[in-house]
Amino acid sequence: MNDATRAFRAARDSLLRHREDYAGAIAHFDWPRLTHFNWALDWFDTIARGKDRNALCIVGGVPEPRTATFAQLSARSSQVANHLRSLGVRRGDPIMLMLGNEPALWETMLAAIKLGAPFIPCSVLLTPRDLAERIARSGARHVVTSGAYGDRFADMTGARICVGDVAMPKGWVNHDASYDFPDTFTPDGETRADDPLIYYFTSGTTSQPKLVVQTHASYPIGHLTTMYWIGIKPGDVHFNLSSPGWAKHAWSSLFAPWNGEATIVAMNMDRFDANALLQCLADQRVTTFCAPPTVWRMLIQLNLKPWREKLCLRELASAGEPLNPEVIARIRNTWGLTIRDGYGQTETPAVIANSPGQPLREGSVGRPMPGFRIELLDAEGRPAEEGEICIALTPERPVGLMQGYLNAPEATAKVMRDGFYHTGDVAMRDAEGWYTYVGRADDVFKASDYRISPFELESVMVACPGIAEAAVVPSPDPVRTAVPKAFVTVTAGTRVDSTFARAVFVYTRRELAAYKRVRRIQFVDELPKTISGKIRRVQLRADEAKRRVADQRGEREFLEEDFPDLKREV
Repeated sequence: MNDATRAFRAARDSLLRHREDYAGAIAHFDWPRLTHFNWALDWFDTIARGKDRNALCIVGGVPEPRTATFAQLSARSSQVANHLRSLGVRRGDPIMLMLGNEPALWETMLAAIKLGAPFIPCSVLLTPRDLAERIARSGARHVVTSGAYGDRFADMTGARICVGDVAMPKGWVNHDASYDFPDTFTPDGETRADDPLIYYFTSGTTSQPKLVVQTHASYPIGHLTTMYWIGIKPGDVHFNLSSPGWAKHAWSSLFAPWNGEATIVAMNMDRFDANALLQCLADQRVTTFCAPPTVWRMLIQLNLKPWREKLCLRELASAGEPLNPEVIARIRNTWGLTIRDGYGQTETPAVIANSPGQPLREGSVGRPMPGFRIELLDAEGRPAEEGEICIALTPERPVGLMQGYLNAPEATAKVMRDGFYHTGDVAMRDAEGWYTYVGRADDVFKASDYRISPFELESVMVACPGIAEAAVVPSPDPVRTAVPKAFVTVTAGTRVDSTFARAVFVYTRRELAAYKRVRRIQFVDELPKTISGKIRRVQLRADEAKRRVADQRGEREFLEEDFPDLKREV
């Protein structure tokens, strides 16, 4: 064990010792500040020696789960690294990586880290045009992808590796050729901790996706806080429901669980199947489970009580967007477990969260994670009780923060200014230091000069019987400037008509202050989302503005004034 490994382990073990002691974790945690560090060589290979416990279990796509022990993955990733090196992949060469949840994905990620070649995870949903733009912006020189997607990289040069038993186009090499290479790997030198490790495109909910640069320190070491938030410990079986290509997959299907020496469970589904998911949780004896709010909202549509005795779950978590209190309450009442919210970005690990063993406050996303000092700043850059979530860069910059945006110094300077990293998200903080997420700064709006948080209104909407999901945006209004309008989807079997619309208006009037009331409701089959599953309110907002300019009413849209008798209800 070298000095870097010892320092990393000491920081990890400090968080494990204080797993349910928030004050102790804050007081005793220090970031390991390393000059050289290669997580795959210095950490993963070290913990993998002689370890025959499963590191990875992939369910779906084939009749039996595919598994690999820590020792097997250590050796296998070395074979892949040697194969990539033979094909001309060198330290610093960006590798485009577009795979589903399959063994080759984890083998290649570990191999790329060992080589010092930054990898660029891509969703399998991206089109050839999307990929061409990402290749140009990232400078990708090589690609590893499934055989089914090879034709999307027709113009790619460099090493082209095809995964799967398929006919390979000319110039492509099959991933299985790596089995002929040695299962030990010798690096060409030390890896600097500040070398690029991974390039991630942001989800692009309000603007064009930015290209985030994470280093060999910022994500592997940074995600010690994600391990702490979720509550992962050695021997756990962790399932994170996330698609490859998005940062949450690296958060909780790579770094956090293996930082904690847990088994990673992943699942392949052509379409989301809640019953198949529950069966997987039971069959694989999953102990820690993290899923986005959309999945939790789907799960509570089922009868979950019969599953309570079948599951081994100890910790539940949610991330991606804030989770509505109604969903948390439903799961707690059914399973006796509380879903703990966490907050972070592609640019960070978990920075604010509800950690294990701590009391939860309804609607709160938690408290700052160890190693981070959080300030809320108003529009003038002054500390406030409600404002933009900002991470202090002094007296020392947190290790768990991106290096910057690739080839975008102005964009980097814009968010790294005046001694803070500016997240672009707005929150409130109470007197005891608990944070409540308000929304993206671009999503918060004013109605009759009152500030409106879409998330607060959406939480009320989804608590209404019959409503599955909701997105609230401003709808232009000649009197109030704007009024809150909700786009909603309904649960199976719910009939959308004027009677139901009136019932929804009545419900929200009883739950919301007058200035926050939803004045317009439009029922839709689905909400527009990014590939990563986040609601694109910016699109709804733009479409709504155009509709009002044209003086058009949306299909299946109901206005408050359609029901003049509503005033008698509240």
